[in-house]
Amino acid sequence: MRREYKMKVWRCIAFIGLVSCLIFGFGIGARAQDANDILGKAAAAYENSNGISASFTMFTRSAGQNAGESFEGTIQMKGDKFTLVTPDALTWFDGTTQWTYVERNDEVNVTNPTGEELQFTNPALLLNSYKKGFTAVYKGESTAPNGKAAYDVELVPRKKGDIVKVELQIEKYSGFPARITVTSKNGVSTTIRISQLKTGINQPDSFFVFQEEEYPDAEVIDLR
Repeated sequence: MRREYKMKVWRCIAFIGLVSCLIFGFGIGARAQDANDILGKAAAAYENSNGISASFTMFTRSAGQNAGESFEGTIQMKGDKFTLVTPDALTWFDGTTQWTYVERNDEVNVTNPTGEELQFTNPALLLNSYKKGFTAVYKGESTAPNGKAAYDVELVPRKKGDIVKVELQIEKYSGFPARITVTSKNGVSTTIRISQLKTGINQPDSFFVFQEEEYPDAEVIDLR
């Protein structure tokens, strides 16, 4: 896979893995009672969703730059499994194996993520490290891009690291995220704005596995 595609796809997967943990698994441990209640509702919403499908726009901007990068995508999640579609690639993760297909190159990279990579693709593993690593602060109410009432919660890391803060906008009545912004110490700000989210999308396990017969000409590169 070409480096520019690999980095873009990996950045998207890592960000969504982080967001999934923070939104759907943080509920316990927030010090501010209002923030704790809000994040707890978000965690319960995901646990009771029976699989979700979401359309999103991802924006990345560096400090001091007038222009940034943006693209649209969709993701379907069930437990620790997901299928991610972006303009550059399709990614499947079945909880153990990850397949990333780049149409321009007509190739598939197959990996078994381990260590830090596995943390970013498995929200359940992220939970232990992140739910204790942030202080949650209730910032008030706002209107989400879809016009719905929302709560604003800010997560501040308790120890210095790559992340300076995480800003969450969570729909007031559904408990699902509408917008998430992560600001890094290098001045890069990444925002995911969710335009549509559906629950009850209980896909079969095979949906999260690359189907080789559907891409007969693709070169499969096994990096396991």
